[in-house]
Amino acid sequence: MEMEKLARWAFIACVIIAVIMGLVVGSMHYNHDANLANTNAYVILVLLILGIIVGLINITATEVTPFLIAAIALIVASAANVWSPLSVIHELLADWATYVLSYIVAFVAPAAVLIAIKAVFAMEESKAA
Repeated sequence: MEMEKLARWAFIACVIIAVIMGLVVGSMHYNHDANLANTNAYVILVLLILGIIVGLINITATEVTPFLIAAIALIVASAANVWSPLSVIHELLADWATYVLSYIVAFVAPAAVLIAIKAVFAMEESKAA
């Protein structure tokens, strides 16, 4: 039971990190900061690693389908660039929204890939049995 609590808090912490760093890097983009590319690369790397770790420890068998559906929705929303109209109101809003969603996807996508692979193996094992 304690491992489940720890895993849930790790997931929440990673989403909070993605949101905070999305706001920070979005502000850097808005301000044309010279360190944007390096910062963006390191944030994505850290979130990818955290996504792999959380994907390995956090998602139970009953959570696979809801998690994969949510991951697909996030990835589609990110690819659709739904936040660009915010730039009409203020460019910083569009930058924040874009980077926050991008970082959440960078965290969730590797977990989704691992969980999908686990689900395929589980289906194959059930067919073999």
